[in-house]
Amino acid sequence: MAERAEESQARVAPVGSPQVLRSPPLRDQVRMIRQLLREPVPVLDEIAQRHGSMCLLGAGPLRLAIVGEPSAMREMFTTPIDQFRWGHKFNVLSFVVGAESLIVSDGDDHHRRRSAVQTAFTRKRLNQWIPMIVDRTDAAIDALVATLPPGGAALDLYPVGRRLVLEVAARAFFGERMAERVDELSDLFQLPQAYLEGTALQQFPHRIPRTRRAKVRDNRRELVRLINEQIELRRAAPSGDPFDVLEVLALDGSLSDSEICDQVITLIGAGYDTTAATLAWMLCRAAAEPGLWDRLRVEADTVLDGSVADERSLAALDLATRTMRETTRLHPAGIVAPRETATDVTIAGTRIRKGTLVMWSAYIAGRDPSIWDRPTAFDPDRWSSMSPERRALADTAWVPFGRGSRNCLGFALAQMELTLILARLAQRLDLTATSQTVPTPVGLVVNRPKGGAPMRVASRASIS
Repeated sequence: MAERAEESQARVAPVGSPQVLRSPPLRDQVRMIRQLLREPVPVLDEIAQRHGSMCLLGAGPLRLAIVGEPSAMREMFTTPIDQFRWGHKFNVLSFVVGAESLIVSDGDDHHRRRSAVQTAFTRKRLNQWIPMIVDRTDAAIDALVATLPPGGAALDLYPVGRRLVLEVAARAFFGERMAERVDELSDLFQLPQAYLEGTALQQFPHRIPRTRRAKVRDNRRELVRLINEQIELRRAAPSGDPFDVLEVLALDGSLSDSEICDQVITLIGAGYDTTAATLAWMLCRAAAEPGLWDRLRVEADTVLDGSVADERSLAALDLATRTMRETTRLHPAGIVAPRETATDVTIAGTRIRKGTLVMWSAYIAGRDPSIWDRPTAFDPDRWSSMSPERRALADTAWVPFGRGSRNCLGFALAQMELTLILARLAQRLDLTATSQTVPTPVGLVVNRPKGGAPMRVASRASIS
């Protein structure tokens, strides 16, 4: 660990003129780029172990700077955002979320769109969603328990969690008016999400009919039609529903209808898939950790005691919160996040040329041995036993939702959902991991466990 820490410190301490970011041998780069697009985690592990968590891949117009060193990432997050671009030539998200989405916007357009959406995520509004999240979790558990035979059954909880998270998102963003159309939303989002995990060749722009890309385009048109229909309903007859983010945007007037559509698709698409993947990881790890599920249950029984859950309940779920933080440390939904340099940029004493795609990695930072004791161990209790100095270091390296003015807009909602859902599941279900082996991670855009979250599930009441 000491050698790794010295290497990290040497990299982030600029001496004299900026150095050029180092590259692996050319033969390794070709392999690494190809594998990064198909199975990224082994490549990121290799970069962390052999290249000091920072390296340059590729050349010419295709240059990738991998940045996973925590101090370098902190410096990048505080660099003025006008030195980077998000609506760049490598960005494939705009085909799904729309060209006017805030996550592919730059400059004044980004500021205006994010400001309009951010008003819907005030702390007061988030706190109003807490009872709804617990209520929808109970409804999902009731539906699941109704299908279980006496004594329980082995099943995959990933699709259960995915639908639950989508329903929470739909109610949060659309209010009660869209609650009955969750299955329709799920169907419309399923193919676009799968498309984003396809190969670069599969995502090559074209207008050939009856292809997967054409079907994704059709699904997006249907989503836009559905959202426009809902916009008109809200303008004609506002409900005053405190959960309805779409109503806030429709009546605010700061965004055009096309901009509203792209923001809503972004909020749901980018929010529910990442949160569902993290929930699957959290269940896999918590169920396999000896004694943890029982401890989560004891905490939930104390906090969620039958009264209506509120912000005080959320704050009291300390172990569930630590389990959420530990899961996102080891298994961030976005293992890399891209931004393109709009000018030459110096990070950690190294120069990164204009036009380079910087892929910063919460995955690498979350496993940095100079920051974390036993970095690959799943240990929620590490978060309660850190010294102030260690906690300050951990704060620079725990970045599953990004940092700065381009951080994940829904980070507070995601953390709230994950903590409350985990606590309620522990309170009402017995889960037993079907394997003690950590699942293989898959996906570049969204990191999820291969095979979902398979385990043996029983109702607590059925065996108590």
